[in-house]
Amino acid sequence: MSYSVVPLGPDTWDAFAGLVERNNGIFGGCWCIGFHPECGQRIDHRAAKRDRVLSGTAHAALVLDEDGLAQGWAQYGDPEELSGIKHKRAYAKAPPPPPDWRITCIFVDKGHRGQGIARLALEGALSLIGRAGGGRVEAISEVTAGRVAQGRFLFSGTAELLAEQGFEQVRQVGKHAWIMARSVEPATSPPGSEGRAALSTQVHP
Repeated sequence: MSYSVVPLGPDTWDAFAGLVERNNGIFGGCWCIGFHPECGQRIDHRAAKRDRVLSGTAHAALVLDEDGLAQGWAQYGDPEELSGIKHKRAYAKAPPPPPDWRITCIFVDKGHRGQGIARLALEGALSLIGRAGGGRVEAISEVTAGRVAQGRFLFSGTAELLAEQGFEQVRQVGKHAWIMARSVEPATSPPGSEGRAALSTQVHP
């Protein structure tokens, strides 16, 4: 199976929406709003997310299959865009250096797990961050080695997956949760290369 990774934007909104709708709105209707400032307000999550995408204030790397269907994503953004923090109290006790970017959600369609899509999405997000100038990237994720972790706690990927991509453990903020961070160098790309394709690769289940 061949997958391509592209930025979330007005031209890929329909693909993103299709993925969310096939998966019950993600956690019962979150629509990946949970880390935006408007989380908790009485709003239509789908409409709020669409408004953000159309205005350029929501970012993600989408993994598309050969038919153009999105089968996974990794959400990223600056701290103003993604102001929500998991384990907020523990985080605030000794906050790390301020990040330039956060990665908050990594999700794969329930019928396409175990095919490397989460890894592709994360790689795509890091590539797009590089094209946007790079900087310090932060995520909070859970260590899963030696235990069975429930999926609802792994919506920002696993600590092991992040470590594969160069993230280091900064500080523990939960029983299994760690602040993880890495630096991304600015990309040197030809003019106009910030368009649809972040990368393309082949994945064979």
